[in-house]
Amino acid sequence: MTASAPGTAAIILGGGRATRLDGTDKASVIVSGAALIDHVYAAVRGCAPIVAVGPDSISRPGVRVVREDPPFGGPVAAISAALPELTGPDAGETWLLACDLPRAEDLVARLALVAIPDDADAVIAIDAAGREQWLAGRYRLGPLRRAVALLSETAGASMRNLLAPLRLHAVDDEGAGIDLDTWSAIEDYRNSRKEDHA
Repeated sequence: MTASAPGTAAIILGGGRATRLDGTDKASVIVSGAALIDHVYAAVRGCAPIVAVGPDSISRPGVRVVREDPPFGGPVAAISAALPELTGPDAGETWLLACDLPRAEDLVARLALVAIPDDADAVIAIDAAGREQWLAGRYRLGPLRRAVALLSETAGASMRNLLAPLRLHAVDDEGAGIDLDTWSAIEDYRNSRKEDHA
């Protein structure tokens, strides 16, 4: 995998309380022979810096780990915690990816082919049902930083509110943006991979 451009950063959200997984550490769940978060790290290995938000358990060589304030404050709080670690110019871009994307390499490879249009602030995946995958995309740093700054409080804030000022260019993910946030989704994915390799 090659990042979309030299120096493209990456923000990886290491997971919240995982209530739909009975509190299991989502990032560490094994699928296709690796922890979910390691599939995501592999997808962005050409990026710099790579900033992950979550517990120390998601630390890997070459990954800078920070914690949202308060812990489990939600994805917007996590993004807010990560952005100060990206010291490049606002003209730069960053991947913004959840930790539960088992096909992250396919997803990033697909979206890396799509330049962010001049009239947009991000390229994100959209699934077959037409749902925008806000945590599966590449964002311009300037607009993302300004959107965070507009919020009076990031803890508990919704991604919808954060992204309301941004212009999103959605790209068909062709299934690569699948996320695994329930045990049934995880088992279905594991079974589908067994069939693919049967």
